[in-house]
Amino acid sequence: MTDYVLWFDQVSMGDVERVGGKNASLGEMISNLTGAGVSVPNGFATTADAYREFLNYEGLDTRIQAELDALDVDDIPALTETGARIRSWILEAPLPPQLETDVRSAFAELQNSNANMAVAVRSSATAEDLPDASFAGQQETHLNIVGVDNVLHAIRDVFASLFNDRAIAYRDHQGFDHHKVALSAGIQRMVRSETASSGVMFTLDTESGFDQVVFVTSSYGLGETVVQGAVNPDEFYVHKKNLAESRPAILRRNLGAKAIKMVYNPDASVGKSVETQRVDRNLRRVFSITDEEVEALARQAMIIEKHYERPMDIEWAKDGDDGQLYIVQARPETVKSRANKNIMERYLLKETGKVLVEGRSIGHRIGKGKVRVINSVDQMDQVKPGDVLVADMTDPDWEPVMKRSSAIVTNRGGRTCHAAIIARELGIPAVVGCEDATDVLNDGQEVTVSCAEGDTGFVYDGALDFDVKTNSVDSMPDLPFKIMMNVGNPDRAFDFQGLPNEGVGLARLEFIINRMIGVHPKALLNFDTLPDEVKPTVERRISGYSGPVDFYVDKLVEGISTLAAAFWPKRVIVRLSDFKSNEYANLIGGRLYEPEEENPMLGFRGASRYISKNFRDCFELECRAMRKVRDEMGFTNVEIMVPFVRTPGEAEQVVNLLAENGLKRGENDLRLIMMCELPANAVLAEQFLEHFDGFSVGSNDLTQLTLGLDRDSGIIAHLFDERNPAILALLENAINACKKAGKYIGICGQGPSDHPDFAKWLMEHGIDSVSLNPDSVMDTWFFLADKPAQ
Repeated sequence: MTDYVLWFDQVSMGDVERVGGKNASLGEMISNLTGAGVSVPNGFATTADAYREFLNYEGLDTRIQAELDALDVDDIPALTETGARIRSWILEAPLPPQLETDVRSAFAELQNSNANMAVAVRSSATAEDLPDASFAGQQETHLNIVGVDNVLHAIRDVFASLFNDRAIAYRDHQGFDHHKVALSAGIQRMVRSETASSGVMFTLDTESGFDQVVFVTSSYGLGETVVQGAVNPDEFYVHKKNLAESRPAILRRNLGAKAIKMVYNPDASVGKSVETQRVDRNLRRVFSITDEEVEALARQAMIIEKHYERPMDIEWAKDGDDGQLYIVQARPETVKSRANKNIMERYLLKETGKVLVEGRSIGHRIGKGKVRVINSVDQMDQVKPGDVLVADMTDPDWEPVMKRSSAIVTNRGGRTCHAAIIARELGIPAVVGCEDATDVLNDGQEVTVSCAEGDTGFVYDGALDFDVKTNSVDSMPDLPFKIMMNVGNPDRAFDFQGLPNEGVGLARLEFIINRMIGVHPKALLNFDTLPDEVKPTVERRISGYSGPVDFYVDKLVEGISTLAAAFWPKRVIVRLSDFKSNEYANLIGGRLYEPEEENPMLGFRGASRYISKNFRDCFELECRAMRKVRDEMGFTNVEIMVPFVRTPGEAEQVVNLLAENGLKRGENDLRLIMMCELPANAVLAEQFLEHFDGFSVGSNDLTQLTLGLDRDSGIIAHLFDERNPAILALLENAINACKKAGKYIGICGQGPSDHPDFAKWLMEHGIDSVSLNPDSVMDTWFFLADKPAQ
């Protein structure tokens, strides 16, 4: 006898052809992972045989095939018309009597006498969620369906969704035979996340493919808002190694706007079962799940990934009634896990322009073209090849026109929404969650969409020039020294770690303070006494964190630990903050605390600042963050670098101050490096080295201070050259002193990135490492090896 209905615990991944990838995966997890700590709500599935029987029942399949045979899927109006006609036939057709009987019987068993039990009715295509195909979001999902008659209606609607416009076009473009793709409907007990939170997680970074993290998104209410891109969710990165070792594992937190949430509608019938509501402002200012819940979700994700032996894309929900975290879907990740990791593709803007809007960047590419603002699916045919598609949010049915676009920009959505998934699949840059793109950008306006600058994606006015470079990294020639990288921006860490490298030679703390914090540390230490015009701005900045000082420390920890995790176990040399007084003054609240200096370049900065009584409490916050990263999180690959040390006396004082703050040289393998950037540092190298484990040359300041020039002055800028004989003499002295003492000597200044011949001179003089800007690593590497770039 044909099985029309199977319970989830009766199926596994061997049953994809019977119940589709989604339902087979739910069965696989219920059967194999429940004991390991993965919680999946129970349910049942209609089979592919049931779907085929339904199409055969009154000759529907013959009529459908005739319509599809006559269709040109690139003719958008014809596609829309044909899809609508087929779907209406399916919705009007009766279900075979045996199928209806079996569904009624299984649903009664699932209800277990609870007449008001709500279920989700989801599609599961028999070719869906296979590792070589992504049908994500193509078929229908119904949430909060109550009563068997509504369930039967929802099943028919799910069957019809196999013929929505995007699904028809996708199968045609992928070469799938429409006739061979069948649909299974999964009927699963609802998780009451309407009174809690839900979201999506991936067991790798969706942008770079870095596979040592779990990426978790979360928002209030039912998870469809996150999947659809209707909401900008909270985001978290969790380090797998730390999680496995039971250490603090959250590397990054991004507070999302979470403006709306989807909740149950009392009318729990198809098409009316859910509604959206605004989220209370106070709830928007806090994270929608706790750190403990983030780590618990990531643990479930790692168990699932280990079982399937591949990166996974997982939907989760928290039940507001029992407080438990449940997995409601899991499928293979199909974009980054298939990318060729040996080919590095880099997009670089060659000019800058006015930023019109910004949001979350998807991918690392750049696209440009004319803006086409689309407000509804009816306007899709207006999108011409090469246009920049701009919309409030995209719908899965838009896929046929998305592939024509040079870039996609949306008001709403996070990194795991449909627009983001499709953009990655198509290799098109997208900036999502801009909030006001449809208001700011005008039809026909030339713009450039850049996702090549980190987590934040920018839409620039005008068609800007950009470069694309590709290199093979699988056969890098040997060099007699190490090439490290200058990485200031934690946003790009997961991306840059894929370049050939020996770690990070310079990570600037001030970059993290500027980009991720934006507030002067004194303003946070003195939050309660801040003036009225400053306090509300600071209050908004620290949303989601337990207090102003914790915000500062936690954000430093997030930036440093992201870099440390990305390059683990390679060394990551983090330079303590080296803002000058005018730069500190530009932070929120900064003008309240910073002195006015005629020449900040030579003023209150570096070691002098740390040891002054005036700044010591701020410096202690940096030390607290460093301690947490190294001692609690276990990232002992982090080394500390002290900038702008004027005298050996200052060197001794700083080293003692670090020790007082729990950062003692040599303890827990801590190495202290000094920036060699003043002529005094190179001349008295042996004296300075008594206090440090090595030098890292800052060639920018060393050149300015040796030649007595201001590199920002256009009048004398032509004299700025790190290859000047005076600079080379000082460098030779520093290198020789480090070699004599058996200590590290590297360079992290701009010089070797700009002048490969300078890098070659350093190599020939025995420097241990050269730290380059990421965009010059490949070219310099091949230049030094006397080989052409591949």
